[in-house]
Amino acid sequence: MSPEFLIETFGTLGVFAVVFAESGLLIGFFLPGDSLLFTAGLLASRGFSNIGLLMVGCSIAAVVGDQVGYVIGRRAGPALFKRPDSRFFHQRNVERARTYFVEHGPKTIILARFVPVVRTFAPVVAGVGEMQYRRFVTFNVVGGVLWGAGVTLAGYLLGSSIHDIDKWLLPIIVVIAGVSFLPVLREVWKVRRASKGSDPGEN
Repeated sequence: MSPEFLIETFGTLGVFAVVFAESGLLIGFFLPGDSLLFTAGLLASRGFSNIGLLMVGCSIAAVVGDQVGYVIGRRAGPALFKRPDSRFFHQRNVERARTYFVEHGPKTIILARFVPVVRTFAPVVAGVGEMQYRRFVTFNVVGGVLWGAGVTLAGYLLGSSIHDIDKWLLPIIVVIAGVSFLPVLREVWKVRRASKGSDPGEN
């Protein structure tokens, strides 16, 4: 399901709903957050919606979503890490977010906004780890605004400055998706390299 289809079908409120779900609900990791924000901004430059409303609404949805994820983590606690895999939940996603959090510390709440999958689980991991709430809120607001408003504004500015950019929309979305997943692929590569290095068969 393309971002353009989601926006044209469900409108501005649909954009807010997807941003919230991807930020705060464990089943939202598969949703197209980055490309959706960019496309929404681009379409706003064509008069689809008001860019100011989009930026404010997406920022709020992102912040509230992460707050929900944090609460889930605080309440679920260790039980979350014992939950069996299912169609929409995989332990490897939680572990990936926890590793990312340990490596980058609290700033992960900001950095994770720009990394698919990790951004869904990072606030949950912060809650499980009992990160100080006030500190979490601070990083959450900064990250939510940078991502929710920033990516949307980037799409709007590009759409306003380049004529007939609509015909380049699909390639642009593909590039955004590819760039977004680079940190995830890097972590996967590091994990596989580490596992090969510890393989006793190679000694």
